[in-house]
Amino acid sequence: MNLRSVDLNLLVILDALLDEAHVTRAAERLGLSQPAASSALERCRHLFGDPLLERGRGGMRLTPRAEALREPIRVLLAQAEAVIDPAPPPLAAIRQTVRIVMSDFPAVAVVSPMCAALARTAPGIDLAVMPWRGGDGALDQLARGACDLALSVFGALEPAFRRELLLTGRYIVAMRRGHPAAEGFDLERWLAYPHVVVSSQGEPRGDLDDALARLGRTRRVGVAIPSFAMAAPILAASDMIAMLPERCLPPGDDFVTFDPVIPVDPIPLHLAWHARRDRDPAVRHVAQLLRDALAALGA
Repeated sequence: MNLRSVDLNLLVILDALLDEAHVTRAAERLGLSQPAASSALERCRHLFGDPLLERGRGGMRLTPRAEALREPIRVLLAQAEAVIDPAPPPLAAIRQTVRIVMSDFPAVAVVSPMCAALARTAPGIDLAVMPWRGGDGALDQLARGACDLALSVFGALEPAFRRELLLTGRYIVAMRRGHPAAEGFDLERWLAYPHVVVSSQGEPRGDLDDALARLGRTRRVGVAIPSFAMAAPILAASDMIAMLPERCLPPGDDFVTFDPVIPVDPIPLHLAWHARRDRDPAVRHVAQLLRDALAALGA
């Protein structure tokens, strides 16, 4: 193929189209009209000999050829940007959506201050908090470019990813005020009542069960839920007990808390992203706001 016959600006538009999987959103992101973005998509289809975006249930979906193009196009554009314009644009000039995968905690604590900070520093950057589907799911989304940042507990990652420790928290044991296990709380009282477990996959077993097994003990899991926000109403209305990260409970006097009566490792909270986002000024700015919000939370 003769590159002189190819409008390389099409790759910029195609990158946005594949990222958004939505013609109108891609057009808005690039400051184009919807017809102009549609026309560019048709030209890209002709260039690559593939539909690239097809209508499916719930919206547009990428073809296998489009999925295979995402990473090479991003790398190519990032390299071209570094050569042509190494200076990032002013934050106030950026119009972009940054997508973050995280569970409802810490999202409930950090999203509001992050939005307030963005309104002051980069009003054209929007946030999209995506549903939590576990650590492996978050890494898959980062790899595919379906999200930009992920906040969770991550082990050692492949070289294509970046990982940064932002906060180390601790677990607490929580129950409603007046719970019969509260007086003289110990291991026996803890295990005498069913437990609430938060699991994005609905899995009732966790690290605590492994620790109990080493002591020859087990617990009964009364309910496994996908969200930390669901725990408080369940605890308030029952005799169930939950081991949760600190600060997960709403403020007030409705609950009593204790330190776990067996050794439980602290919770490392990591920020992760794909290496292709290293030079993205919007993603870097949002990551810094996330660091600031979590630092304030841990103060």
